[in-house]
Amino acid sequence: MSTSPARTVAPADGESAADDDEGGHTEEEGHTADAAAPRGRGRTDLPVLAVSGGLLTAFVLAALIAPTATGDAVNAVFTFVARWFGPLWQVLLLATFGVALWLGFSRYGKVRLGGAGARPEYGRFQWIAMIMSTLLAGGGVFFAAGEPVEHYINTPPFYDGVKSGTQEAADAALSQSFAHWGFLAWAVLGTLASIVMIRGQERGMPLRPRTLLHPFLGERVRHSRLGAAVDIVCVIAVVAGTVGPIGFLGLQVSYGLSEVFGISGGYPVQLGVIVLLTVVAVLSVASGVDRGIQFFSKANIWLAVALMAVFLVLGSLGFVLDSFLGGFGQYARDFVPLALNRGDHAWLGSWTVFFFGWFLGYGPLMSIFVARISRGRTLRDLVVSTAIVPPLATMFWFTVFGGTGIFLEQRDPGAISGPLKSVGMDAAVISMAQRLPMGAVVAVALLLLTITFVVTTTDSMSYSIASAGTRAGEPTRAVRAFWALLMGAAAAVLILVGDGGITALQSFIVVTAVPVGFIMLPTLWTAPRVAREMAREQGVVPPEAPLEAPPEVPSEAPSQASQEVPQGAPQSRG
Repeated sequence: MSTSPARTVAPADGESAADDDEGGHTEEEGHTADAAAPRGRGRTDLPVLAVSGGLLTAFVLAALIAPTATGDAVNAVFTFVARWFGPLWQVLLLATFGVALWLGFSRYGKVRLGGAGARPEYGRFQWIAMIMSTLLAGGGVFFAAGEPVEHYINTPPFYDGVKSGTQEAADAALSQSFAHWGFLAWAVLGTLASIVMIRGQERGMPLRPRTLLHPFLGERVRHSRLGAAVDIVCVIAVVAGTVGPIGFLGLQVSYGLSEVFGISGGYPVQLGVIVLLTVVAVLSVASGVDRGIQFFSKANIWLAVALMAVFLVLGSLGFVLDSFLGGFGQYARDFVPLALNRGDHAWLGSWTVFFFGWFLGYGPLMSIFVARISRGRTLRDLVVSTAIVPPLATMFWFTVFGGTGIFLEQRDPGAISGPLKSVGMDAAVISMAQRLPMGAVVAVALLLLTITFVVTTTDSMSYSIASAGTRAGEPTRAVRAFWALLMGAAAAVLILVGDGGITALQSFIVVTAVPVGFIMLPTLWTAPRVAREMAREQGVVPPEAPLEAPPEVPSEAPSQASQEVPQGAPQSRG
């Protein structure tokens, strides 16, 4: 598989130059990448590993020893953060989507990521399946039924004039859900930061969060304390964001087993589910991207498609299609006002700001994973396959589950909203499945899908976290497995604490997004800059005028020299 020579920066302190992820080596003036850290033999950054792992452990221990005090402290910080940083995140996500669209559909969209000679390592279906499975995670099942029904029975403040329980309320509920899980969420997770990350790898930088600052800080960020701090805060943010779905999974499966099979729920069942998931995730991430992660990603997509078909056939196909068109039309009409809505601060903190902070916290580590699997794709391909196709699929997914829940709620008021109010989000999708023909089979399939989604997110993020703590080369199996085990253990302990532990973690997710937001902010202008650089190198756009001064004209023959300059040639940089 051919690759183009990358313009690399000379490795410092034995650190290897960029790895092309396809077995090639980068070169500049005959100097090959340092063999001290060949692919498959990563060198772990122990300080980053120790500090990030230690801080996570400290939080879990604090929640275990003093759950009330920990929860109160985190919630106080959360309230402040949601109020004062929420507006920045709303603008950042909207701007990221706008810049990504502009890059993808401008002439820069033809740029090939990784160099003109790079070719995709994975087929299109495999590639999109890994992206969707990792980003959608278990939250796509956990919230898909519950959130639209919640917005249906309790109209969001933005749609305050809409009467709950009507078809207009159903459209408004789906529109609000789309605002949380649609274009903006996916854009911040897989577009601009991934472009900067891939370009940094071309320049000899490792796949680590600090690489996002390379375009304007240069080589200083490679070995600096600032770079280490960036890696640490990004790791903590994504660990908090991943432990959450693992905890949600324990709650959802425990409730499902209790409702469907009469198995008494409680901590032993939740712990068993988390242990099972952690073991599978460890085995998957240890096998690498090409095996476990890819296998579970494809399995997720096929199982999700099959379940959507079952819900459409057993539920109400007509109602779902009408609701999708109505909800999407309302979402398109209110797209910008919904994204920037600042009406009810308390409500926004529980919903919009919470989700935006959650997704933003995932951004840097997600860009590592997307960069790892997207080499050889065009920039337009990346934008379409992260910021357009997956959001559309996610919105239809939410309509199939949420719309079916609303349909069942309309036919039998309280059928879905009752368990939702008394138990929580984890009860909505199971209650919905139970009211369909072959309800037990459908419920088991939903639980299985939730498990495989969370496994994919856990192993993908374990890989990215391990990469963030690796100086050069591929992260070792031991470090990848360590992070999967640590996140599973953290979820198990927080579940033991009870609702306070999960609530504290949810608030902590948003708190960790504060520094990450400032790390992601520069991609709004660095991504277009590096896209322009790549476009010039690959001949997509004409090269700019040379920076060096033109040759000095001999003083003895000025008229002759001036005649030798071709007419219309540039006299200075334009």
